[in-house]
Amino acid sequence: MKRILALMAIMMLVSSVCMAGEYTGYLSDKKCANAKAAHAGCAKNCVNGGQPIVLVEEGEGGKVYDIHNQDAVKDKVGEKVTVTGKLSGSSLHVDSVK
Repeated sequence: MKRILALMAIMMLVSSVCMAGEYTGYLSDKKCANAKAAHAGCAKNCVNGGQPIVLVEEGEGGKVYDIHNQDAVKDKVGEKVTVTGKLSGSSLHVDSVK
C-alpha cells in the first residue's frame, strides 16, 4: 500500500511539472533585458543582430525567461504578450502567444 501511495505522489509531482503555465510580460532581447531597458525598436534591432529573445515578466524585479523556441515569438518582439508554455529551469518552451 505504501508503494502505491508513493508512486501516486510521484506521478502527481511529475504531471504538475509538465503542465503548461501562463506568463505575461514583454518580449525583449537578452542584452536589453539584463540592462533593464524596455524599448521595442532597440529590442527588434538587437534580435535582428543576433541577440536571443527573452520574456521579461511585468513588475519591478520581473523574472527573465530564456525562450527555447525562438521562432514561436520572433514576430512579437517588443510587444506585451501572454505566453502559454512549459518552464524548465529558466527556459520557457512557448506553446502559444496572445
